Amino acid sequence: MIEIAPNAVPPVCRIADFGKYKYELTKQEKEKKQHHAKVKEVKFRVKIGVHDCETKMRHAEEFLDKGNKVKVNLQFRGREMAHKDLGLAMMEKIKIDLEGMALVDLPPKLLGRAIGMILSPLPASKRKRRFAKPEQSFEEVEAADEAQELQEEHEE
Repeated sequence: MIEIAPNAVPPVCRIADFGKYKYELTKQEKEKKQHHAKVKEVKFRVKIGVHDCETKMRHAEEFLDKGNKVKVNLQFRGREMAHKDLGLAMMEKIKIDLEGMALVDLPPKLLGRAIGMILSPLPASKRKRRFAKPEQSFEEVEAADEAQELQEEHEE
C-alpha cells in the first residue's frame, strides 16, 4: 500500500508495486529537468534586401521567444570575402536589432567563408520584440478594404 496524498482528509492510499511507483516518480523528475534549448539557425548574406533581412529577423525573434538559441550565420560568396568589414558591420547591426530579445553567447567570429554568432534568449519578462508581424489577419484587411470601397462609392 502506497500513501499518495498524506495531507488530504482522509489520506489517499493506493495498492500498487512500490518499485514501479518509485520508477514513475524518477521518470517524472527526469521529464521536468529535460528542458534544454534547441539551436535554430538563421542565414544572412552581405547583399541581403531590407525586406528579406526584416523577415529573417522576425523569424529569429520567434525562435528566441520560444526559448531557443539562435545561430546567426552570414555567408560570403566569391569576391565578397574582400569586404569582411561589411559582414562584421552587418553582424553588429543584427546584434543591436536583437538586443531586446537576446544576449550574445558567442560574439561574431570569422569561420572560413562565414561569420557566426550565437544568441541566447533573455528571460521572458525582459523580452521586447522589435520586428513583430502586425496581428491583423487577412480577412480583417479584406473586410476593411471592402468597407472603404463602399464608402467611396457612397461619396460619389
